[in-house]
Parts: sequence; C-alpha cells; structure tokens
Amino acid sequence: VQLQASGGGLVQPGGSLRLTCATSGVTPDHYATGWFRQAPGKEREFVAAITWSGGSTWYADSDSVKARFTISKDNAKNTVYLQMNSLKPEDTAVYYCAASSRGYGLAASYNYDYWGQGTLVTVSS
Repeated sequence: VQLQASGGGLVQPGGSLRLTCATSGVTPDHYATGWFRQAPGKEREFVAAITWSGGSTWYADSDSVKARFTISKDNAKNTVYLQMNSLKPEDTAVYYCAASSRGYGLAASYNYDYWGQGTLVTVSS
C-alpha cells in the first residue's frame, strides 16, 4: 500500500487549496482513508476521513473544519481529496493522508496502518 499526498503550497488567508492523496494497493479491506495535519511544535491532529466506498465521512470535532473542509474520493482514480476553503493562518501545517483497516477510532492516528509523506500548506499574506 502506498499513499502520496500533494497539492500543498503557499496561499493567502481566505484562499482555497485542494489536496490530493494518490493511493495504490488500497482495497475495501482498508476501511477508510484519512487526512491528518501537524503544525510546527504541535501534535498530529485528525482532519477528516472517508470510507473506501465514499459513503461515510468524518470530520474533526471542530466547527471550523467542518464548515470549510470537504473530503471526497474518486475510486476510479484511486484518489482521495481534501478541499480546503477560507483558509486561515492556523491551518498552516504539513498535511498527511493515511489508510486504516479499522472501522473505528478513525480520529486516532494509531488506528492507521499506512502513511504517505506530507504536503506542506502555508497560509500567509
């Protein structure tokens, strides 16, 4: 199983970015794919997750994330997306995608089996 995140970059506050997680070897046995982020000096935190079928999604327990971020996937392209709108400086972080074979606890990084390299998102004027 391999995952590769891309799409990060420098964006001004209020702007948008779409992150892409290209996957290979991810099957229905891998229950979900998730996005996490880690800001400088902080712990890695859950952002969003989506089941292999795309039928269920979860977001961080944050009104801010739920209102501005959308996770989706295209199984034909083996790709998971994270659309981020109205970006704020506090969204600055390295964003990681990961695959989990567990159907529970998807907000916890230790429930993910495979990780891609991160992509840096910097929100700054």
